[in-house]
Amino acid sequence: MNMIERQLQIAVNKLVAWCNNNGHDISPEKSRCVHFCRKRSIHLDPVIHINNVAIPVVDYIRFLGVIFDRKLTFLPHILHLRKKCERSLNILKVLSRTSWCADRTSLLRIYQVVILSSTDYGCMVYGSARPTVLRRLDTIHHFALRISSGAFCTSPVESLYVICHQRPLHLRRQKISALYFFRAQSVPRHPISQLTLPAFLHRLYAARPSHILPFCERAKMLLHDSDLNDVTIQSPDFFCFPPWDIPHFSYLNPFSGFDKSSTAPVIFQQLFHHHRYQYSSFIPIFTDGSK
Repeated sequence: MNMIERQLQIAVNKLVAWCNNNGHDISPEKSRCVHFCRKRSIHLDPVIHINNVAIPVVDYIRFLGVIFDRKLTFLPHILHLRKKCERSLNILKVLSRTSWCADRTSLLRIYQVVILSSTDYGCMVYGSARPTVLRRLDTIHHFALRISSGAFCTSPVESLYVICHQRPLHLRRQKISALYFFRAQSVPRHPISQLTLPAFLHRLYAARPSHILPFCERAKMLLHDSDLNDVTIQSPDFFCFPPWDIPHFSYLNPFSGFDKSSTAPVIFQQLFHHHRYQYSSFIPIFTDGSK
């Protein structure tokens, strides 16, 4: 702990010196220090100073919308998210009344935009919480599906998933985590693209199944169970030049001489078919105008 505290203090001093040289200021009162450790009463919390003022040590901190507690259980974040979703459920309760009479499709769309978007955000981070902690969000999911579908309280949960075309939250988190893992692997310099677990830690996690694996290992196990571990991930090297140095592209536009407002649609169709016939040996690619 002494070495960690010394290294952190050196880093903070360099940061404060850079800010002073560039006209910035760091407030010690607005700064917080969190000691991430699951051990109990082994060592004291570090004391970090900014301009000879100690930074307050707190039990949890909110960073980019995700609450990190000192033991990384993510229980404060789940409780905060559950409370936020419970307030948002009032929108569905009002719209599902007979005076408003919103249909199932509208209620499900509102649920996906207002509530599901909040639960999806950062799920690859707080997905390392215990299953008992994550199941606290399932009641919100089930209650919203019952409101949207008009089902009884005794209706089976599996029937709600089928009627509303929704997945359970744990499968939804697995899908989002897999997509994030693929996106991270496609970026060569991504911090987790080359992250591997040492062999001795593999043995440690194998000996203690109750310990939850890191995100990369959990994503690899998920892909292995889904038979997707042999998928080749393409790196996005399409934009290898800066936007101010875009080369000139040559293209054909057979519709340039015709005004859309004064030209019959059949003429555009004939021009299109003639263009496709003239270049029938080429591969057609359809996209929108912004591309």
